[in-house]
Amino acid sequence: MPHANHVLAIDQGTTSTRAMVFDAAARRLSLARRELAQHYPAPGWVEHDAEDIWRDTRAVMAEALAQARLEATSIAAIGLTNQRETVVMWERATGRPIHRALVWQDRRTAPLCERLRSEGVEPLVRARTGLLLDPYFSATKIAWLLDELPGIRARAERGELACGTIETYLLWRLTDGAVHATDPTNASRTLLFDIHRGTWDEELLEVFRVPRALLPSVHESGRPCGATAPHLLGGAVLIGGVAGDQQAALVGQACLEPGMAKSTYGTGCFLLLHTGARPVPSAHRLLTTPTCAVGGQRGYALEGSIFVAGAAMRWLRDALRLLGSPADSAAIAHSVPDTQGVYLVPAFVGLGAPHWEPGARGLICGLGFDTSAAHIVRAALESVAYQTLDLTRAMQQDGAQAPRALRIDGGMAGNDWFCQFLADMLAVPVERPAELETTALGAAFLAGLTAGVWPDAAALARTWSAAARFTPQLREDERMRRYEGWQQALRRALA
Repeated sequence: MPHANHVLAIDQGTTSTRAMVFDAAARRLSLARRELAQHYPAPGWVEHDAEDIWRDTRAVMAEALAQARLEATSIAAIGLTNQRETVVMWERATGRPIHRALVWQDRRTAPLCERLRSEGVEPLVRARTGLLLDPYFSATKIAWLLDELPGIRARAERGELACGTIETYLLWRLTDGAVHATDPTNASRTLLFDIHRGTWDEELLEVFRVPRALLPSVHESGRPCGATAPHLLGGAVLIGGVAGDQQAALVGQACLEPGMAKSTYGTGCFLLLHTGARPVPSAHRLLTTPTCAVGGQRGYALEGSIFVAGAAMRWLRDALRLLGSPADSAAIAHSVPDTQGVYLVPAFVGLGAPHWEPGARGLICGLGFDTSAAHIVRAALESVAYQTLDLTRAMQQDGAQAPRALRIDGGMAGNDWFCQFLADMLAVPVERPAELETTALGAAFLAGLTAGVWPDAAALARTWSAAARFTPQLREDERMRRYEGWQQALRRALA
């Protein structure tokens, strides 16, 4: 029997489901990917078909193993990472979802959030969960499913249904219903989990009217979560770690100590600054969130979430036809010296941190007869850097130390023009790792630690290396001039 010293990582994201195999040197041996259909049944509503997600997960696991020319017996463990706040509810008897999954971008519960805020619920939510009352998070999505679908609340109270974020559903399906579990990084995004005590909060369950019987058990991110049903991969494989995508990326970027920061530029942008063993409350509408307990050390981070980053590039491609591919954006942005005063605020589904304004709407301002497609494309790229600066400034106002460098990953991290502009606006070096698939790598690290592929956190840190480093080049007066223009555009969008 071959020695099991490889790890299979499943990365279930907003726009795709992927699987990768990593060896003991943290080298990626394969990558299999399936696009995920997006469903928009009403303005502001975003849904996924959970059965599509499960079908694609099975397919990419098999493809990744085939590409790496490995059998299940060579896999020490599986690591699982996922889009966090997206909610699925399903029948315990069949595993069949009772409705499409409600995606983190979905805004249908904004009125419920506003009502709860007017009732004075938000201080309790902030104190227990580190979050804000916003449709982004899971609890109001669960409440919507319970209240809007006929008979569902009664079935939930009878114990016939199960609920969870995407990793919970996949664990259930991977184990043929033997495991109904999650981890603190995902549980903490529901508005129902006390991040200080590490448990579901009975008072919050009552506020959101969510039956406890619906919810999974909570285990640390880097611990065994059962094993796959043998028929799936030709043998049972340990599921050795689970984490929400952004905390997984923090591990994959080896940001394991206080003061280290990473930012992932995928569909949205998520910046996490490790703050150490104690949670740091935010006075500037950032989120306080648990990190993965690597080596048994539980920690916390300040997080800023930008709803639209790479999604803006897809909008330019699909809706405005200004791009053939998002990869073209670097050359297009480079073709003009600046935006000629054009700013794009990508508030297509409201604005995230530090504003948290679901009513904000996207705008393009500063247009003239000489505005070209290139100016708009460049403005879209610049908007992601400006929003990142909004986050880092808010973190410093909360008392966090500015990071000495920012480690980045996600699709936009491959864009050299964007990376340089980001370094210019943040006025700190931006580091791009040799392995850009840091979310999947973080899940692999957690599973590999559980299975003994890597001995400790120090071994993980030794695998990290930078493929490129971008240092600030913009004059301070020019940096602030451009940022003030962004602030003016932002005020218009918020109005």
